[in-house]
Amino acid sequence: NVTSGEPAVPAPPQPHPPKLLDRVRAACRVRHYSIRTEDAYAAWAERFIRFHGIRHPNAMAEPEVNAFLTHLAVERRVSASTQTQALCALLFLYGAVLGRPLDELKVIRAHRPKRLPVVLTRDEVRAVLGELEGTDQLLGRLLYGTGMRLLEALRLRVKDVDFGLNQITIREGKGDKDRVTVLPRSVRTALQEHLAGVQELHGSDLAAGCGGVYLPAALAAKFPNAAREWGWQYVFPASRVSGDPRSGARRRHHLHESAISRAMTAAVRAARIAKHATAHTLRHSFATHLIEAGTDIRTVQELLGHESVETTMIYTHVLNRGGRGVTSPLDQM
Repeated sequence: NVTSGEPAVPAPPQPHPPKLLDRVRAACRVRHYSIRTEDAYAAWAERFIRFHGIRHPNAMAEPEVNAFLTHLAVERRVSASTQTQALCALLFLYGAVLGRPLDELKVIRAHRPKRLPVVLTRDEVRAVLGELEGTDQLLGRLLYGTGMRLLEALRLRVKDVDFGLNQITIREGKGDKDRVTVLPRSVRTALQEHLAGVQELHGSDLAAGCGGVYLPAALAAKFPNAAREWGWQYVFPASRVSGDPRSGARRRHHLHESAISRAMTAAVRAARIAKHATAHTLRHSFATHLIEAGTDIRTVQELLGHESVETTMIYTHVLNRGGRGVTSPLDQM
């Protein structure tokens, strides 16, 4: 106070506002987006900023977004799905982080071409699975026998495998929806033996002072001890303990999808199959073979977790009949 002769008290330092990319990550976490979505959105925001010479997005709008998307398509020649991901990231940046949504009518949108899925015949599936070994083979059999997506299988928890009802519950699948699929009887014994080994590994982790597993934030707060319980452990745990990218906690995550992807690529090559088959091809083959065997398409839709039956209908175009089941006139001569 100057008038009283007392020394002036300095104002407390103002905290620095969070950096833009930190705000992007925070906005993703508030909405419970996956770590993959968070990383992707932050990466696209950074690429967009660097493309325009480190300009702040507040100083840019639709013209700069269109210029960036055009660069991706023309110069980088990225796929339509990659360009769409970049667009979604920038729409999120402006709408959820900066609070000034873009006029989507003025933004260039990429249209994904409609492609028929690659499907293996039953003999080809048998040949590919025969080239896989150990955990890779078990995982491959589950992908083909249940129709799960690769990440759905890798994120599977012990408690969601029901041997009594011969079913698997898939939690937080695509669209954040739960669903139930069949547990193949032919894989029961191998899966039970696999889980016995996983339980031993979990016991070793507990003895070593860890043994926890990732849980969604709400569950972790509500059930603080659940992360160490057997039922919450991953069916396909990673080979080593690692640090959580968000919390830094040391724990055992699930297998990385790149491991089974590499094994699948090698198996397809060893089986001398010329098709561009991946782990996801086993899901396509599951659906096609069910429809081919006469399974109701609505049932297949539920097993796959498709929002619309029109998505499931695409498998009717790749049934093992060749050329839509039409007999060529050449064969009638």
